[in-house]
Amino acid sequence: MRYRTFGKLDWRASALGFGCMRLPTKGQHENIDEPVATRMLRYAIDHGLNYVDTAYPYHGGNSERFLGRALQDGYREKVRLATKLPTWLVKAPEDFDRYLNEQLERLQTAHLDFYLLHSLKQSSWHKVQDLGVLQWAEGAIADGRIRYLGFSFHDKYEAFQEIVDASDQWTFCQIQYNYMDVENQAGTRGLKYAASKGLAVVVMEPLLGGKLVNPPQPIQALWDTATRQASPADWALQWLWNQPEVSLVLSGMSAMEQVQENVASADRAGVDPLTAEELALFDQVRVRYRALCPIPCTKCGYCMPCPNGVNIPRNFEVYNEGAMYDKPDSARHAYTMWVPENERASQCIQCRQCEELCPQSIPISEWMPLVQQVLGEGKPYVCSLP
Repeated sequence: MRYRTFGKLDWRASALGFGCMRLPTKGQHENIDEPVATRMLRYAIDHGLNYVDTAYPYHGGNSERFLGRALQDGYREKVRLATKLPTWLVKAPEDFDRYLNEQLERLQTAHLDFYLLHSLKQSSWHKVQDLGVLQWAEGAIADGRIRYLGFSFHDKYEAFQEIVDASDQWTFCQIQYNYMDVENQAGTRGLKYAASKGLAVVVMEPLLGGKLVNPPQPIQALWDTATRQASPADWALQWLWNQPEVSLVLSGMSAMEQVQENVASADRAGVDPLTAEELALFDQVRVRYRALCPIPCTKCGYCMPCPNGVNIPRNFEVYNEGAMYDKPDSARHAYTMWVPENERASQCIQCRQCEELCPQSIPISEWMPLVQQVLGEGKPYVCSLP
């Protein structure tokens, strides 16, 4: 495992961090396969990983509970543990203590090494700021429940810069970043700005919710032109580690094979910097991907649950796969066979509640009728909103 500078801290983070949002399950998302997930987590830690990330809502609240059990037997002492305050649930100042204390109990720990304000946008930042979150956090650090404060972010760059500049309490931030998101949200500009202010930068969605793995033939054909061969996932991770401003890359792994592959990739992090030719190849891949995928959904699940029962990520996944792989009939078959009728796009009532929670700012209520028309009614594929 390679280790990297973590902002101004006198501590080096493993190049790879374990994200606990996509753990293996037994059917339902809330039902974590704990024996398998524990083996995965401990394998990563035994191979040098020292940063574990979770959040209050992951796996229906069970991710934190799982970690409380999985980090027994001395594993808690081997890692820095991070979780997040569910900012959208905070209604009053007393909620800060209520959620933090509940999370400490779930995680079976007396302190959190890193605590983040979760999924900040400009509106949610102003809300918790007005409720006194920074003053509260100062007290939680003083009494030992929190070691370091940070935030995760999903909004435009201008909001990111505003939040970074709002306090000198920030030790780190967490941004969605990969070779497809160089201009999206905080982007490369935000990465460099935060690093220039001395913040550690933790990267989430390095594989864009798995979309950069097992690419369609036009994408793989581009990777095959490289002078050295690597998997698409390894290319994506090495692109991130090639940037010194990146402190740590989180991966939400759901199978032991993924853990083993990513640990092996992390063993090479920063050893062989990418060449100018290889960096140019990323530009080509980026252009080709953008031409293939119409809806930028990463299946993060923040939009769920839908009040009318629509499985928003699943509908978008089926639709996108039909477009990216140019197999509309296969997508229509999957929609009919594997998406229950009460979870299909046809059930959307355009209430727009989900759009307030979507990190990608997808106009979900506008896409849903098109998804139904294409997949449910057999109309031609649409790759952009009218």
